[in-house]
Amino acid sequence: MNRIIKIGMDVHSKNFSLCAIEPVIGADDRVFANIQVTADYKNILMFIENLKFKLGASDDYSIECGYEAGCLGYSLYNQLTAAGVKCVILAPTTMLTQQGKRVKTDARDALMIAQCLAYGGYHSVYIPTEEDDSVKEYLRMRDDHKIALKRLKQQIGAICLRHGKTYDGTNWTGKHLAWLRKLDLPGIYRETLDEYLATYDELVAKIERFDKRIDEISSQQRYQEKVKKLGCFLGIKKHTALSLIVETGDFKRFAKGNIYASFLGLAPGENSSGDKTKRLGLSKAGNSHLRMLLIEGSRGICRGAVGHKSKELKSRQQGNTAAVIAYADKANTRLRSKYYRMIRHGKKQNVAVAAIARELACFVWGMMTDNTELSLD
Repeated sequence: MNRIIKIGMDVHSKNFSLCAIEPVIGADDRVFANIQVTADYKNILMFIENLKFKLGASDDYSIECGYEAGCLGYSLYNQLTAAGVKCVILAPTTMLTQQGKRVKTDARDALMIAQCLAYGGYHSVYIPTEEDDSVKEYLRMRDDHKIALKRLKQQIGAICLRHGKTYDGTNWTGKHLAWLRKLDLPGIYRETLDEYLATYDELVAKIERFDKRIDEISSQQRYQEKVKKLGCFLGIKKHTALSLIVETGDFKRFAKGNIYASFLGLAPGENSSGDKTKRLGLSKAGNSHLRMLLIEGSRGICRGAVGHKSKELKSRQQGNTAAVIAYADKANTRLRSKYYRMIRHGKKQNVAVAAIARELACFVWGMMTDNTELSLD
């Protein structure tokens, strides 16, 4: 008889809670152990060895571990699989959790994860290659610096406003920076602003260096063709294209474009009961980083005349096949037209942009899976 053992792991930076169960048809699950150990994968291996000893060498059984995606990323998965242990990472938004539970502990969470493994109440997280994961970390590091730069600009603007200094023109141009450097402030106020500006210069220089490195990575044979294809869309440049590629991995694991949009949390939610149907906003149950990039890219799509192609876009499209360019042009025209149509019919701007981002995700899926002949109509 083949026995199936599932080990749920509630993992944290300091400790792991482990729960091993054997699902029993028509009866309560058999719980072998529910313990807490320090955060070291070797303790999990020791737990499995003790479990095997308890099960007996003569029994035919299979053991599978699983933990919820979180702070440890893929490190624990890689350590366990390298040691020959079958392991999966559970996507939190897909897990079947207990309804109305009032007591939450690590032990109960470990048991719930084990039950999800036993009864299929989850979707597993896609595991990227080490190369893709390293590029993803680099891209997110660049974005963190971009966020820090945005916050710094707000801080510089705030200190000027507090001292009654306002600039009559477009902010963060060469003239604006020259005005900031010559601003007449007394004593330590001037020194404070100088320190802010020094940090500003440092961050700008770093981001420029990061962007050059991203250009180099995008030119690698592994990514070059895909980046060129995605660059044919309005709102998608090398940084966004490379992020979509390394964080999505295999686009063909999604059967349709709308499923890919749902993976990014760009699908609308719903709260319906009986005869009442209530549509909600975006589910936001997916990859928040890619969702943010597509929404930012969609804001760029929602400016300009329908059918207009800038010199920059034409340059990005060079070197692609006629079919790829035609598909991208169809998407660009459709998305821009839809945005203006939604605005004319009274839709709020953010609602319209989110709708454009959802369809852009579908077109991205079509481009990456060579389904360029499909239409969303």
